[in-house]
Amino acid sequence: MAVLYIIGTPIGNLGDLSPRAAEIFKSADLVACEDTRQTLKLLTHLGIRVPLISCRAQNEENAAARVISALNEGKTAAYASDAGTPALSDPGAGLAAAVAAAGHEVIPIPGPSAFAALVSAAGGRDKTVVFEGFLSPKPGRRRSRLKELLDTGWAFVLYESPFRILKLLEDLADLGSERYMCVGREMTKIHEEYRRGPAAEIYAFFAKKDRQMGEFSVYVSGHNHK
Repeated sequence: MAVLYIIGTPIGNLGDLSPRAAEIFKSADLVACEDTRQTLKLLTHLGIRVPLISCRAQNEENAAARVISALNEGKTAAYASDAGTPALSDPGAGLAAAVAAAGHEVIPIPGPSAFAALVSAAGGRDKTVVFEGFLSPKPGRRRSRLKELLDTGWAFVLYESPFRILKLLEDLADLGSERYMCVGREMTKIHEEYRRGPAAEIYAFFAKKDRQMGEFSVYVSGHNHK
């Protein structure tokens, strides 16, 4: 039976790719990926040459048909999103579902995940953690969803871009000023940084000039800061 491997790739530091993931890339007959340019950089770094096909949110159904066709011929395929683990705020879930429905194996190759990495370093001690990913860029929807999440009493993790991080942190400071938070900026990269504390203090810190650069992951505890 042919196999599609779902591979977690580095979120910044290329050294985080597992040896097993590298071996799967080497042995694959084709690699489907969210952005062929990004995956090509990774494979070039590894010295691997393999046919690539685009499989992003906008063409996932058509790409799945191409992958299934290759699997039907007995070929081995792999899938990688731009960074981290596919299907966590990235494409991949549709491809995995289609391949499984076609009768082929779908096997994960565990790897980097901003969600898991942040939870491990946050120190939140929450038993229930909701992965929410990116919220709506529309202020009303973002604020409404934040209130819903805060009202659950559970921890949750959000992703945000440098262009909207201050608006997100401002809303969190307003809606739950004492909630314990951990914000990871540029995780695994050169300027990696973590800030922990109540929401109001976190917002005040990042509101200062030149502190909004990079990609952000935000852990919000279900408990107030102590």
